[in-house]
Amino acid sequence: MGTAGSASTNSTKPAMRDSLIAAAFQLFLERGYEQTTVDDIVTLAGVGRRSFFRYFPSKEDVVFPDHEQCLADMTRFLAASADSDDPMVRVCGAARLVMRMYAENPTFSVHRYRLTREVTGLRTYELSVVWRYEKTLGDYLRTRWADRRDGTLRANVAAAAVVAAHNHALRHWLRSGGEGDPLAEVDSALEFVRGTWSPDAVAAAPAEEAEDVVVVITKRSTPMWRVVREVESSLGES
Repeated sequence: MGTAGSASTNSTKPAMRDSLIAAAFQLFLERGYEQTTVDDIVTLAGVGRRSFFRYFPSKEDVVFPDHEQCLADMTRFLAASADSDDPMVRVCGAARLVMRMYAENPTFSVHRYRLTREVTGLRTYELSVVWRYEKTLGDYLRTRWADRRDGTLRANVAAAAVVAAHNHALRHWLRSGGEGDPLAEVDSALEFVRGTWSPDAVAAAPAEEAEDVVVVITKRSTPMWRVVREVESSLGES
């Protein structure tokens, strides 16, 4: 499970944060989310309320402790993109970072999934997090496709497709109880999207043979048989 990742000299901070998360989920599983208070969490963790709010603005945030860091990692990953990079390959790589975050702690990820299925407020919160991921991908694509007339529409639809593919693979893995290789699953889903949207990956459809068009310029008084002969002659030459 990802932590704040800062090179802090106070080694107790990550341990305290992890203790709060562990205490929260223990209580959520034992009592239920709605029945658990912040006071209950800090009591079990053996810390004060100020320690809780130092790491988590609300009780909802302790359920999603790793998304802020993942969003920051995704933003840096996209910002480091070179002009020569295929934008779709880059956003698929960014989405893979999210799956890797879930895969780091399958047990926690499965517990969270089950919890969010039970608590309406958490599902709403989760949707807001997903929207931020999609916006981050869309912002990057809009920048890369700014010179296209359909750049904004293309970016919005492509970003939504990447998120949908990622979430499909993620839900399938979580519903299985965290069994199997989630990165392989998401790679397969994202490859489908990348192959659809990447300019160099779109399968070239067989070119239809162009129909011959013959234009004959003649006087109005020219007999029809002569016009027909000229058309036949032109087609014969082609």
